[in-house]
Amino acid sequence: MLITAVVSIIVAFVAAAIGYILRKHVAEKKIQDAEAQAGHILEQARKEALDKRREVELEAKDLLYRVRQDFERENKDRRLEISGMEKRLTQKEENIDRRLDLLEKKEKELDSKHEGIKKQEDGLKLKDNQLNLLVAEEKERLQKISSLSAEEAKQILLSRLNEELSNEKAALIKKQEDDLRATSDKKAREILSLAIQKCAAEHTVESTVSVVALPNDEMKGRVIGREGRNIRALEMATGVDVIIDDTPEAVTISAFDTVRREIARLSLEKLLADGRIHPGRIEEIVEKTKKEMDEKIREEGERAAFEAGVNGLHPEIIKLLGRLKYRTSFGQNALQHSKEASFLLGSMATELGLDFKLARRVGLLHDIGKAVDHQVEGTHAKLGADLAKKYGESAEVVGAIESHHEEAPIQSIYGVLAIAADAISASRPGARRETLETYIKRLEKLESIANLFKGVDKSFAIQAGREIRVIVQPEKITDSEATAMARDIRKKIEEGMEYPGQIKVTVIRETRAIEYAK
Repeated sequence: MLITAVVSIIVAFVAAAIGYILRKHVAEKKIQDAEAQAGHILEQARKEALDKRREVELEAKDLLYRVRQDFERENKDRRLEISGMEKRLTQKEENIDRRLDLLEKKEKELDSKHEGIKKQEDGLKLKDNQLNLLVAEEKERLQKISSLSAEEAKQILLSRLNEELSNEKAALIKKQEDDLRATSDKKAREILSLAIQKCAAEHTVESTVSVVALPNDEMKGRVIGREGRNIRALEMATGVDVIIDDTPEAVTISAFDTVRREIARLSLEKLLADGRIHPGRIEEIVEKTKKEMDEKIREEGERAAFEAGVNGLHPEIIKLLGRLKYRTSFGQNALQHSKEASFLLGSMATELGLDFKLARRVGLLHDIGKAVDHQVEGTHAKLGADLAKKYGESAEVVGAIESHHEEAPIQSIYGVLAIAADAISASRPGARRETLETYIKRLEKLESIANLFKGVDKSFAIQAGREIRVIVQPEKITDSEATAMARDIRKKIEEGMEYPGQIKVTVIRETRAIEYAK
């Protein structure tokens, strides 16, 4: 038992020793592992710190490099800027030096001129003194020879000088007037010829058609209707006269108002194409055509304004322009005539350095009164001026419209140009329906009427027969007789001729004094 206990104690002791040794060995191993791990961590931290340091060094170097580049670039720009400024300053200094040299030269020239003027003044003073002495001597001689006082001789001399100066002044004024007249006539011809060349208008213009063609003569009965009810309905709806006579396959429409006549023509053509012709259908078609006609008139006005380059017109003026499409004067379409006048006015204004747009506006609107002259009393020039003023046109446009037939005083150059453009467009070949033979006969008759009167030297029909200028013999006709003659010629023309519009009679009495120096 004792042995067992001793053995147990020994075993326990040995086990405790072995356990201690084992625990110590394990602890040492753990310590070693911990130390190794700590060393590894320290080594890794050292490497990371080294890498971080290198990275920071690289970033710092890169930043330093960029800063250095920016500095060098900025320094280079500054150097370039300073170099440019130095060049500019050098140029300015050179310019200033050149200007100083020029100023010095001019000062020298002025000084030399001043000295020359001084010498001239001294010479003039000397001459003036000599002249005074000569005048005094001449006065004494005159007084001795003529026994006149100095004041009397002075008056005689002044009167002679005044007479000579008056003659020279009259001759100079006459020469200047002749030169000015020749120059202005030449310039006017150039401007008008250029304007005519630029106006590429058609030689023939369509006139409003008032005859409707029928497919056959049987259609006349359908147009007339039972007991004439269809034709009466058409006449009442449109306000025109529908004439059906023996003319084969045709119906004539007659009306003073060309717009109403055009509405009737279009309505009748639609009825013929539709085939249903009765009072109800006629009224329906006419109302529809009236609306279409209003729109067509507006479109024509807008098209004319666009072609002429005229903007900002009142809508009512646009409609009135469109109505001119259906208005003719001696076969010439009024809207086409207005556009031609607008182009001509613009060309002439450009040559004279005037307002091109204003001139175009005057030309386009100069005959606007013709759109209402069959509805309102008055001449188309006065009516047009009233309409232009009513719808906000400028005073220059209104004045030019009112004076383009010289019924009112001409207020501006645009009025003169309007007269010229109107005459050119109306009198060009093919513009108006009048044969050359009839035209020539009318002009010859106009001149022959003026030549019947005693004291008439020459007579000229101008402006396409709108004016007759009569030159009388001044020794046979006095001023009062010239006035009476103009009135008598006017009466003779009214009694013996038929003509459109009005004819202006101008009697010219001119006295000329001519002398020849030999």
